[in-house]
Amino acid sequence: MIDDPEVPEIPRRRKEDRPPRRMRKGMYILPSLFTTANVAFGYYAILQTTHGSVSEPWHFDFAAKAIGFAVLFDGLDGRIARMTRTTSDFGRELDSLADVVTFGVAPAILAWMWGFRLLPAFLGSSALTSRLVQLGVIASFLFLLAGASRLARFNITTNPQPSNPGRPGKKYFVGMPIPAGAGVVAAVVHFSGGEPLASLWSCVAWTLIIIATGYLMVSTWRFYSFKDIDFRSRHPFRLVVLFGLLFAAIWFFSQYVLFIIALTYMVSGVVWRLQWIFLRKGSPPPPPYKPVSQIS
Repeated sequence: MIDDPEVPEIPRRRKEDRPPRRMRKGMYILPSLFTTANVAFGYYAILQTTHGSVSEPWHFDFAAKAIGFAVLFDGLDGRIARMTRTTSDFGRELDSLADVVTFGVAPAILAWMWGFRLLPAFLGSSALTSRLVQLGVIASFLFLLAGASRLARFNITTNPQPSNPGRPGKKYFVGMPIPAGAGVVAAVVHFSGGEPLASLWSCVAWTLIIIATGYLMVSTWRFYSFKDIDFRSRHPFRLVVLFGLLFAAIWFFSQYVLFIIALTYMVSGVVWRLQWIFLRKGSPPPPPYKPVSQIS
């Protein structure tokens, strides 16, 4: 048989150029280890919440900190999987189930125990406080349901488009992601140092915050995803300085910095939505459609 000179020869990959099989398996396990840490922090947050009381409020603060660390690990597992090209269906499903536990169940229990469950200890077992405790149960459940719905929609949507589109080339989430919603709950609890709420008006405000957070998660509003930040760029000096300053600020002033970051990110989606509404109303209507005459 004569070889065709026009057909280029496909170079075969040598055996020594292929990565070892054990190394390839280890690279796939690496993102799952971060997801496992995510679940561990969520489980720890639930345990600390159940131990919290009026006399031992630091358990609530520990639970809030655990959720904060889980947010960090949740952001790392996906980025590491993309950088090492080890994304898999198993990893995506495991990450979604971990998010339900850590960013759905754990903050919902924390929001109810910290904001509503201990209220009768301050105000007495009146009918009004009992109704408010029941309202807190409903609000916390709606938060959990909204977070699970947000994850389900994210898993089945291939190319989601926000109702208020942003800049071309920027990447946005459709609705506030569930780690950010859990971060809002954790940031507020950490800002108070774990001290439970002790007034009716603060509980009413806390109820509104939980319901608003749940609504933002299931909404189609635009939230920035930070996925366009390239850590492999040739000039990462600015990013290193920025993240260094942010780390130092969180280390020394975590209560205030995390509270500001969480609420700023939450309000950013609302601001972008309102800005898009006002710009759409103020823009002139498009010109009427005129059919092009055919040339005979």
